[in-house]
Amino acid sequence: QVQLVESGGGLVQPGGSLRLSCAASGFMSNINSMGWYRQAPGKNRDVVARITNGGITNYADSVKGRFTIAREKNTVYLQMNSLKPEDTAVYYCNARRDGNYPDMNYWGKGTLVTVTL
Repeated sequence: QVQLVESGGGLVQPGGSLRLSCAASGFMSNINSMGWYRQAPGKNRDVVARITNGGITNYADSVKGRFTIAREKNTVYLQMNSLKPEDTAVYYCNARRDGNYPDMNYWGKGTLVTVTL
């Protein structure tokens, strides 16, 4: 089992910045990638950014150039700059073993990011 605890959400004005953190604990040996997803009210949960154990990153088009994902040991970060109102969502941390391993796919409880004047 893997436990994920997010922190760093909050209220920010457009153009501002936030940094989210996700601390992972438990049996991480089978995990080979971590990432951030977000879900706005009435919408699906979508990927924001992912990072592999080897440091390969990928981003949703909507956040490229504004968000940066990084990982240090078992903590993954999401630096969010130039925030827009449309970035408002609950942000979820994910850890998984890539491939067809549904039993190795873990989620945090989420942290709310609100971008508004």
